[in-house]
Amino acid sequence: MPQSIAAALARALGSVLSPGGARGRLSILIYHRVLATPDALLDGTIDAAKFEEQMALLASGFNVLPLREAVERLVAGNLPARAACVTFDDGYADNHDVALPILKRLGVPATFFVATGFLDGGRMWNDTVVEAIRRATKPALELAEIGLGPFPLGSTAERRAAVHALLRAIKHRPPAERAAAVERIAATIGTPLPDGLMMTREKVRNLHAAGMEIGGHTVTHPILTRIPDEEAECEMADGKAVLEETIGGPVRLFAYPNGVPTKDFAPRHVALAKRVGFSAAVTTSWGAARSDSDVFQLPRFTPWDRQPARFGARLLLNARRPGIEI
Repeated sequence: MPQSIAAALARALGSVLSPGGARGRLSILIYHRVLATPDALLDGTIDAAKFEEQMALLASGFNVLPLREAVERLVAGNLPARAACVTFDDGYADNHDVALPILKRLGVPATFFVATGFLDGGRMWNDTVVEAIRRATKPALELAEIGLGPFPLGSTAERRAAVHALLRAIKHRPPAERAAAVERIAATIGTPLPDGLMMTREKVRNLHAAGMEIGGHTVTHPILTRIPDEEAECEMADGKAVLEETIGGPVRLFAYPNGVPTKDFAPRHVALAKRVGFSAAVTTSWGAARSDSDVFQLPRFTPWDRQPARFGARLLLNARRPGIEI
């Protein structure tokens, strides 16, 4: 189906499935990376061409708002029909280098939730795993000492399977144990890894100067339920402070790392987000926010569909889901 027809259908159906006013529903999209070109090891990650298609459909078929404005209008009961927001998590350099030019060209506002501990040359643990597997020269990866593997690496498909298996296996381990596992993987591969995957402070400032919103995402992206509450509060507050110093202005929005209600954050973390000075927070519970939604537990969803018609349909169907709160 041509994109123009998909946009027309979204406009026609959206007023029913995603009405405005007191019955308003707010769809918030999540992205992480936007690759310049497709990457076989990151098969679930969108590339620039597909991202531009999605943003063009979004701009023509929906009313895209800055997140903070959208939350205020949701609470006030005056959202437009087909209301949507675009958000990015973590702080990847390609958000600035690849996504920003597309957003500016199409007039789409977005919010970027940045984990400050990886700015200026840092690297997230999952990217250490991906890039280590990418650069491995041996036919298999043996990790018996940390209870993993072996993983065959003879083909791209096997490397991709190894990446997915490793990320699933260590994602929810206690922070110190996870860090040790990642270090062991990198040491076993024994190859230098890239240090330019995440944004610099200058790129964060450029996003802000371009009219994009900057939100907090902690310092080191911990699973909040796996760390002491005092540490969780410091992660939130310190990340917020660094971003405010970086952009020279307030940071009012927050994204819970990983963001699954109950599993990754709990009611006490909602209270902490309020205490450190955020005015709203987003999760990764699928669905659309409504006027009675908790603004500190706003649902979001990842638009996996690559075809315009399916992407538009997914947006509209998601608008009927209320999201999960704790």
